[in-house]
Amino acid sequence: MLNLGTTAPYAGAASPAALAAVRTRFVKAVYQWMAGGLALTAGTALLVAQSPTLLMNLVMNRGLFLLLIVAELGLVVWLSGWIQKMSVRTASWAFLGYSVLNGVTLSTIFVAYTGSSIVVTFATTAAVFGAAAAYGTLTGRDLTSVGSFAFMGLVGMIVGSLLNWFFKSPAFDWALTYVGVIVFVLLAAYDAQKVQRIGLSAAAQGEAALSRHAILGALALYLDFINLFLLLLRLFGRQRD
Repeated sequence: MLNLGTTAPYAGAASPAALAAVRTRFVKAVYQWMAGGLALTAGTALLVAQSPTLLMNLVMNRGLFLLLIVAELGLVVWLSGWIQKMSVRTASWAFLGYSVLNGVTLSTIFVAYTGSSIVVTFATTAAVFGAAAAYGTLTGRDLTSVGSFAFMGLVGMIVGSLLNWFFKSPAFDWALTYVGVIVFVLLAAYDAQKVQRIGLSAAAQGEAALSRHAILGALALYLDFINLFLLLLRLFGRQRD
């Protein structure tokens, strides 16, 4: 997910304490960016949901909604693939822009689900995600194989979803939802551990590279959280009458 750049100022003869301090600062930055992105997404979704006209336009205008989804995917691909060539400012605005766009599209969940069930599911997601991230951070076990397994599961989910678009099996659709929850819990643990590993190597990076890596790490954790939230909402959310 995160590729380390060229070595710079921190490598040298820095003491273990100095390296640990840089790692701690890096990991803290990752979670700050993630929390900021989630807050911006939630705030945007709530703001859009306050306008029935805007909300209905999003629900009824499939072309507009599809355009927003394509813009989101484009931002993720651009940010993930070209972040090493971006300035920190550009990467920051791209991440914030994605968070806002995602908030706009996620506002449509207020049409399908009650506000109370959305809040409860968000809190549940935070607890589950927090537990998975804590495990990934604290465990002494290498989760590389878990990450590979989860990635294969994610690919299987995508393929299964495409196939089920033709077959339209409700049972298979629900099975994919349960599998998705497991996949993103595993990915949350794996990505949390990967952030720690990159933090261990952060002393070999310049400030700009550190900042870009922090944004990219935050994006991975943000996506894990959002997808887990949507899957849990599908399972436990109370639909509007």
